[in-house]
Amino acid sequence: MLQIEIDEGSGFCFGVTTAIEKAEEKLATGSTLYCLGDIVHNGMECERLRQMGLITINHDDLRKLHHAKVLLRAHGEPPETYELARQNDIEIIDATCPVVLQLQKRIKKQYETSDETPASQGAQIVIFGKKGHAEVLGLVGQTKGQAIVIENFEEATRLDFSHDIYLYSQTTKSLDEFHRIIKYIQNHIAPDAKFKSFDTICRSVANRMPSITQFATRHALILFVCGRKSSNGKVLFNECLHVNPNTRLIEGPEEIDSSWLENVNTIGICGATSTPKWLMEQCKLKIENLI
Repeated sequence: MLQIEIDEGSGFCFGVTTAIEKAEEKLATGSTLYCLGDIVHNGMECERLRQMGLITINHDDLRKLHHAKVLLRAHGEPPETYELARQNDIEIIDATCPVVLQLQKRIKKQYETSDETPASQGAQIVIFGKKGHAEVLGLVGQTKGQAIVIENFEEATRLDFSHDIYLYSQTTKSLDEFHRIIKYIQNHIAPDAKFKSFDTICRSVANRMPSITQFATRHALILFVCGRKSSNGKVLFNECLHVNPNTRLIEGPEEIDSSWLENVNTIGICGATSTPKWLMEQCKLKIENLI
């Protein structure tokens, strides 16, 4: 008999849960509520909230908006967004994840702190993260656009090692790759330059890596449910794929192919920090209907 298990550790992280709860709370009062960008990198959850009345806007829309309520999602925003909201008399409902908010403050403090070492004039604040990602844009904004963003180990090898380097990470990046970058910089930094690294990866995300790896090894087929825009989802999906080649990435139950279910006796369903539990339940129900 086919067994289907949903990973208990998968589902919304604390930051996403808080943002969605704040949105639902405001919408329940009948207020018109805008959200700057998709509240979560999951199309089906965004559609659910849209049906409740949430209006998703971009930064161009925000510039034209006045006297309104705007929710800032868990990813965070640069200082310019708060200033624009003040100018346009916009009420901000700030759902920035506390982990991201703390990271923003640390980077801003580093940027504003003068250093008297000889290399300080060319000091580099480096962020290990995805270029253009909402969280990373908010982090770079703390440095007035001067931070250097590296997406992977290869880009780290091209940094200027003759000047100070202060290394931070997007909260959802791979811990292993971050440590690899740290080791490389330590081995190549100039003797008269300073190097400091700050482990700013969210542990609620990083700790999912070993547990989801173990989960993926227990099943003949893994269905990894997440939006294809999810940065965290890509990391976790690749981890599952590494230990279980029979891993499929799907956004929802309609993408499940019945041929995948042939000759398997166990199916594991898991997802990213942006994947709602109800969506994984729907995928389980679809499989039960198919068989």
